[in-house]
Amino acid sequence: MLNTVTEQVSVSETKTRPSKLWMPERVMFTPAALDEPWGKQILARMQSLNLPIEELSRNRLTGLRGEDERETYNIAKRTLAVVNAPPSHFKLSPIPPSADWQFHLAEGCPAHCQYCYLAGSLSGPPVIRAFANLPQILENLAAYERPGQATSYEVSCYTDPLGIEHLTGSLAECIRYFGSRSDAHLRWVSKFDAVDSLLNLPHNGHTRCRISVNATPISARFEGGTASVASRLQALRRLALPQEYGGGGYPVGLVIAPIMPVDDWQMHYGQLFDLISEALDMNCDLTFELISHRFTPGSKEVLQTWYPQSKLDMDEAKRNVKRNKFGGIKYVYDANTMKTMKRFFEDEIQRRFPNAEILYWT
Repeated sequence: MLNTVTEQVSVSETKTRPSKLWMPERVMFTPAALDEPWGKQILARMQSLNLPIEELSRNRLTGLRGEDERETYNIAKRTLAVVNAPPSHFKLSPIPPSADWQFHLAEGCPAHCQYCYLAGSLSGPPVIRAFANLPQILENLAAYERPGQATSYEVSCYTDPLGIEHLTGSLAECIRYFGSRSDAHLRWVSKFDAVDSLLNLPHNGHTRCRISVNATPISARFEGGTASVASRLQALRRLALPQEYGGGGYPVGLVIAPIMPVDDWQMHYGQLFDLISEALDMNCDLTFELISHRFTPGSKEVLQTWYPQSKLDMDEAKRNVKRNKFGGIKYVYDANTMKTMKRFFEDEIQRRFPNAEILYWT
């Protein structure tokens, strides 16, 4: 067992604490984004919220760097840039085991998770970029569909789409699009809870809404700027409830990540399952995805500049090295720890949610 968190943490994660909608202090539009009809719609949303808007003279973002990496992080995290997705985004990449393909409606995230998955994955300052050419992005997806076979698409790899939905409306547009497709299915995941605008959409069961949750010692300490776990679960409940009962009627899922063997981890994750059981005390189409904590040398370096006072345990000496086919390495928990945690989670889910499907453990 690893002593990753030793301090006493708040019990507020067991209570509903809705997240405050993120409002950027600076909004930038490139000329190319303003030429797009969807970009104009996003502009109208921003104007209705009285946000400070800059219409740039060039299709290039500037003024995002501070005197050091920490200041650069703070500047970028307060900024929303509306730009066009580059041509490279139209060549999709597979994303197993989550989905067949990934596409992006934005890059960057307004949350402040100290284990951030984006660290080391995106270049430059972590400014949130929303894509104005969304209709073209969606039209491009049809080229990757397999006739007569279901094709799944993940839209949360580089952003938390719900965290910026009130600013862009892009997630709802994606859900509408997939609701009109016969064999295409959308998957998104969030640590936020503002789901009202998604409840009455014509999704036709083609979108699976997932919420990311964790045990209190992890969520309370390492997931800044997000909704409480209890609030996220109530949002998931609303998404799962049939529309005739005021819900969204969606297939839903839980992503438990990143799983860490903190002190008394079985007790803390047992309490998390108690909260899940209370929120989802009904029949629903439910899946689980279980992801243990891991990091790369590059992500560790970036995270330590973003969160220099973090207590997140990234001691390579306590980890095993896992190599990919390209020679890259990740630091993961040892085999015995992974086996013990995997068995615990599978047993808890089977006992509490016998009709749910565990999609993967990693």
